[in-house]
Amino acid sequence: MGDLQKIRLDVSNAFKLSGFTIRREATTFVAEQLLPLSVQERQKILDKLTAHLLHQCLSQPVLEKEHVETAFKECSSHGPEETETILNVIDAFSIPKLNYDNERKKFVKDVLCTNNLYPDPKWKAQFLIDRYMVIWQRTIRNKLFAQECLPSMVEEKRFKLRKIEVLLSSSSKIDEVIVMGLLTQLTEGKFYLEDPTGSVVLDMTQTRYHSGLFTENSFVLAEGYYEDKVLYVMGLVLPPSESRATSLPYFGSLNTFGGKSKSLLKNSQSLLKIEQENEDGMIIFLSDVWLDSPKVLAKLKTLFSGFNDFSPMAIVLMGEFLSCPYGYEHSTQLKSALTNLADIINQFSRLKETCKFIFIPGRGDPAAANILPRPPIPNSITTDIRDKLGDSVIFTTNPCRIQYCTQELIILRQDLVMKMCRNSIHFPETGDIPDHLIKTLLSQCSLSPLSLGVQPVYWKHADALSLYPMPDLVVVADHFQPYTRAYQDCQLVNPGSFPRTEFSFKVYIPSSRTVEDSQIPKED
Repeated sequence: MGDLQKIRLDVSNAFKLSGFTIRREATTFVAEQLLPLSVQERQKILDKLTAHLLHQCLSQPVLEKEHVETAFKECSSHGPEETETILNVIDAFSIPKLNYDNERKKFVKDVLCTNNLYPDPKWKAQFLIDRYMVIWQRTIRNKLFAQECLPSMVEEKRFKLRKIEVLLSSSSKIDEVIVMGLLTQLTEGKFYLEDPTGSVVLDMTQTRYHSGLFTENSFVLAEGYYEDKVLYVMGLVLPPSESRATSLPYFGSLNTFGGKSKSLLKNSQSLLKIEQENEDGMIIFLSDVWLDSPKVLAKLKTLFSGFNDFSPMAIVLMGEFLSCPYGYEHSTQLKSALTNLADIINQFSRLKETCKFIFIPGRGDPAAANILPRPPIPNSITTDIRDKLGDSVIFTTNPCRIQYCTQELIILRQDLVMKMCRNSIHFPETGDIPDHLIKTLLSQCSLSPLSLGVQPVYWKHADALSLYPMPDLVVVADHFQPYTRAYQDCQLVNPGSFPRTEFSFKVYIPSSRTVEDSQIPKED
């Protein structure tokens, strides 16, 4: 038997052991690639190939030549691929839409979905159903509810998670009920729990609330008993959140974050090396950057001067960009203010060449409705600053995403604390609000777990608000006092209002995943 034929047989057996059927031309391709290598190197490459393909969301376990060609290219790459961008700003309207496939227990990309700000009415319910499915599949496999008990966990108490249709079909009392659903008011003054199978009236007179902010239109776990078509809620708790490491097997190598790459850059070893070696790399976050305020401009000039010799990778400037209320001259004033900012930045040549200036609009900036996601500031206003600074400036959506090497950052400009607290059905009696907020957002897998009346959302673009799988950093720029919180390997940061907090801001250092509090010193 010739060497090539023997290698083909080894290749075929290796993939069969992993559950694949491989086409003849695909086997020949792999064998030809392995022929010049030693036996140890061949086995190492084969192990990498099978591991890589097992993480692909293939429609069938049949490997075509193009599958192994792509896998071989990615596994043998030593440097960053063309699509492996070091710093990439992703706008909210290009976020990939992923659907959970119940049969395969995996997420798949919806390739038929078309972008539309005003879709069919069915999407008003569909985006909530999609969020329910994401939270349901995550909750049902949590160790508190999973039915498959491991030997070491036999002693732990298990709970049974029911759907509402089970309650509605019963004419007798059911004790020890746990149901997951959407907390909503179908009739004014009366709360219901709703899921895709039905809705049930809640009696919350004896409810004990666990940690978190419970708002209308949030998904909750209600614990209690069911009698006479009413669910008497003894305890209300947020669905358990899930770490990124636990979530990733259900996505394979799908790019869940957005950008040009087909595969998830989180797994790129070449980008990880760049990230770890760039120990001085940093990203700066400022909010309420009032460009019509001479004091703010003076402080910005001081900031640019201080960072000119040690340039950050990006400075994220968030609105509102004018301190005055929105008026008919707002666009003209903002255009002039941005031009003045360009003149200031031009004084710092090194900063201009090596740093990206990312602009995220606030609610009062022109010219869009108060609906998330919000489009960027119009080109007609930003044309002068873009002409002066070129590729150094990026005007993007609110929210937006930033991919730096293997790290995923999500940024939102929104007074979220005030909205969440004002619309909470029960204000927490203990603990501080940022701790409750981070648990709530990661539990709800959304930046805006509020009713559409409080915070409108473009139904078909609700994926832009998704926090699942869990990112590395979430920045919610709020008027609330600055804070930094961590929960399950995710950090939540509020840089605070730049002019209202004595010109403080946040600095994120990706290599060490640390957030530093910074402030421009007062003048003597």
